[in-house]
Amino acid sequence: MKLYTRTGDKGKTSLIGGRVDKDHLRVEAYGTLDEVNSFVGQAMTLLDGEAFQDIYAELQKIQHELFDCGGDLAIVNGKLPYKVTAEMVTFLEERIDAYIKEAPPLEKFILPGGSKAAAAIHVARTVTRRAERCIVSLSKNEPINDIVLQYINRLSDYFFAVARVVNARLGVPDVEYERSAIVFREKGEKS
Repeated sequence: MKLYTRTGDKGKTSLIGGRVDKDHLRVEAYGTLDEVNSFVGQAMTLLDGEAFQDIYAELQKIQHELFDCGGDLAIVNGKLPYKVTAEMVTFLEERIDAYIKEAPPLEKFILPGGSKAAAAIHVARTVTRRAERCIVSLSKNEPINDIVLQYINRLSDYFFAVARVVNARLGVPDVEYERSAIVFREKGEKS
């Protein structure tokens, strides 16, 4: 098998159901998800030991799901069955809720960082937000699997929660943004 095909030498690429320019919004959206996937892989290399087996397994699951998201975004005509489902979103929500309980209480904005692993997960989070913006732009012009947008929105929250838990398990405190007001409160709590 050859790795190169030469079919993209003039700035076009194939999608599921047609060919487009390589700077098409659809290509930008799934290309940005590919970046997220690479940063997730990088973060996984920094998660050593038993303390992170659960997170490592989840991140590997997410890598497969990011491929599913990219595949769904590559469908031009929307006639093929989509792979990304509401159950994938629900899984992320369940894990976010569990990690929020595990991490120390949060009142203020925090700076991305702490440990090397948490910093890498924060990079994945910010690139996920960029991917979300690309998907929103795409959805304004062409049909997409709307659940992909929900999944990516939840994924960035998941990365935030996981980065905080990684720091907590390592005993590395999150660094609060020094000029932050109190922005996170428990439900029902008044200022």
